[in-house]
Amino acid sequence: MSEGRLFEETAAFADGCGDRLRIVSNRSDSTAEALASQLSGLGLSVPPAHILMAGEFTLQHLARQGVRRLTLCAAPLLMARARALGLDPEARDPQAVLLCRDPAQTVDTLGPLLAPVARGVPLWVSNEDVSHPDHAGRPVAETGALLAALRAIRPGLAWHCLGKPHAAMLLHAMAEAGLEPAQSVFVGDNAATDGRAAEAAGMSFIHIQRRAGK
Repeated sequence: MSEGRLFEETAAFADGCGDRLRIVSNRSDSTAEALASQLSGLGLSVPPAHILMAGEFTLQHLARQGVRRLTLCAAPLLMARARALGLDPEARDPQAVLLCRDPAQTVDTLGPLLAPVARGVPLWVSNEDVSHPDHAGRPVAETGALLAALRAIRPGLAWHCLGKPHAAMLLHAMAEAGLEPAQSVFVGDNAATDGRAAEAAGMSFIHIQRRAGK
């Protein structure tokens, strides 16, 4: 799936996987509930419990760690999800800063995100992808592009991340499914993130490579 459209072979692949299918995505501008609804509208039935999204996953992790006050750079859907989890995403005295994909960010709004980090507040990043491919294979700016801008402002910046290429979401998905790495395979289109995440989780990896426009 790319830019809201399915590739022509997606439905057959999902049908072949059946209930074994889990979606592990670095997307940080949506939620499992929203993606499940979107997929349903496209003819695919994937329960929200079978979907992990990097932004939402990180919010849930922070909530479990006892974080309640947050500076959240994210799209409106993630802001609402943070509030539903009991977090204040616009706290004046944050315990953490979380950077997600947010097209509303500009050169004027990115700099102030570093103010609490300069005071020692930990920075979390939903994923480090600089871009993702659109339906024609062309790059679309991602959260990692925003991170690159912050690093340009403050060289030596440190952060935490649970998104791919880190293994956290893959390990969580397998645990929820009651499977071991040897019983699982990860399919993805980015060897630098998907492939490395699979390797870190001890899984086999199938790399999907598309020609532009295919």
